[in-house]
Amino acid sequence: MILACDIGNTNIAFGFFEMNALVLKAKLQTTGYGKFKSYLENMLKSNNAGLSKIQASIICSVVPRINKKIKEALSDITGRPVYLVGKDLAVPIKNLYAMPGQVGQDRLVCAYIALRIYGAPVICVDLGTAITFDIVSKNREYLGGIILPGLNLSLSALHQNTALLSEIKLAHPKTMIGTDTRQSMLSGMAFGFSSLIDGLADKLKKGLGSETKIVVCGGDSLFIKRYCRKIDYFAPDLILKGLAELLNEKLRER
Repeated sequence: MILACDIGNTNIAFGFFEMNALVLKAKLQTTGYGKFKSYLENMLKSNNAGLSKIQASIICSVVPRINKKIKEALSDITGRPVYLVGKDLAVPIKNLYAMPGQVGQDRLVCAYIALRIYGAPVICVDLGTAITFDIVSKNREYLGGIILPGLNLSLSALHQNTALLSEIKLAHPKTMIGTDTRQSMLSGMAFGFSSLIDGLADKLKKGLGSETKIVVCGGDSLFIKRYCRKIDYFAPDLILKGLAELLNEKLRER
């Protein structure tokens, strides 16, 4: 068994893999990272997951200031090696970014595992705090991508930067044409962002080729699924699976 941990700006997602299958997953708000150790220990106990079965752990993070604490917690809990992507191991994909170090490791992991599973060319759309499009060419090279605000971040911005728009939680709208302010905002999130994703996917495919696969992952992927029409695959746990694959490759080298 191996443990994969994806530290995002909003949530810390982690999953346990056995024989390449995701058998247990959970998440904790990133702001509550101080409780990570006790949360993970309690989850393991309640799910009867044997600590002795964990061979190693892997972390991918976009919040550098908490990496040390999470790595130490995993090491203390499991007594096994803990690898940080970008420091202890590299994502094996050719990175054509103008400044390669600027690319978040989560984006590279997303591109890498989408390539491994779906082939090239492929576009991976990750719906988290931000929405990222990561593009892999037919030559299996990471070309770069697109970054824009995520759904919940956009809802929050509407509330914080306007006088009359209330703070609301993401939910499915009743109709496309909202008949009150809340429904109008929800329609914008659902139909607006799905149209944006479909539209960008279409434009990108014109340059990459019609055989390009579009894969959507991340926390809001299942929310947007019912509204998109140009997506080939929905894989909410794609980054966790990518981390597990990277770690398995590392363990096979030993």
